[in-house]
Amino acid sequence: MSFFRESRASPNSMRLSWTREEVDQRLHGIMQAIHRNCYETAQEHGRAGNLVDGANIGGFLKVANAMLDQGVV
Repeated sequence: MSFFRESRASPNSMRLSWTREEVDQRLHGIMQAIHRNCYETAQEHGRAGNLVDGANIGGFLKVANAMLDQGVV
């Protein structure tokens, strides 16, 4: 038995065609959300204005919560 399956296109692999403006707009929105999340997380944990700490705390919490959800800890 082979571990590799025949490659088939899935519905999620459809190619989307975006204009340069659409890509820029989507990336801008993503970056704004990242900034907002880092800023708010830092503020919630007593590190107001420190985006690096906000990013690190946010990342740690995501991993810790995923581990709890999976029953690892």
